[in-house]
Amino acid sequence: MAAPTRTDLITVITDDHRDVERVFAELEREPEAGNRKDVVDHVIAELVRHSVAEEQHMYPAARKHLDGGDQIADHEIEEHAEAEKVMKQLERKNPGEPEYEELLGKLIADVRHHIKDEENDLLPRLREACSAEELDKLGEQVLAAKKIAPTRPHPAAPSKPPANLILAPGAAFVDKIRDALSGRKS
Repeated sequence: MAAPTRTDLITVITDDHRDVERVFAELEREPEAGNRKDVVDHVIAELVRHSVAEEQHMYPAARKHLDGGDQIADHEIEEHAEAEKVMKQLERKNPGEPEYEELLGKLIADVRHHIKDEENDLLPRLREACSAEELDKLGEQVLAAKKIAPTRPHPAAPSKPPANLILAPGAAFVDKIRDALSGRKS
C-alpha cells in the first residue's frame, strides 16, 4: 500500500481504506483476470497487517479515550475475527470455484461495512478525543506495526494486548517463510 503523506492515525487508516477499496474495485471490474489469486492474496496480506496494527494501537486508544470505547473496540475486533475466518476459507479456494467468488463477495461486503463504521464513527471520535501529537504517535505506531505484522489470517490468534503484541511477530515470521516457500507475494 502507498505510504501516506502524513502519519497521523486518521490519515494512515483512511489511506489504507482507500487502497483496499481500489483493489476491491479492480477485483469487481475484472472477475476473469488471470492474476486474480495473486491480487486477492495481496489484499488479504494488507488486510491482515492493517487489522493487526489497529488491534495493537487504535483499539487500545479507543478504550482509553472514548466513552463506550470498550464496546466499540470489542465490536471492531469481532468484525476483524469474522473477516479473518472468511480470509482463511478464501486462501483454500481458487478463482473460478463458485465458493471462491461467494467468499470474496462476502469479504468485500464485510470490509466495506467495517470501513464505513470506522470512518463514520470511530475515527471522528478519536480525532475529537486525542491530541494532534497523540494521533501522530498512533499513526507512526500503526505504520511500524504493519511492517512486522503477519501476512496471513490467524483467526484463533489473540486480538487484545498484551498477547497480540507478543505473538504477532512470531506469526509474522512464520508467514514470511511460508510466503517465500510458496512464492506468494505479500
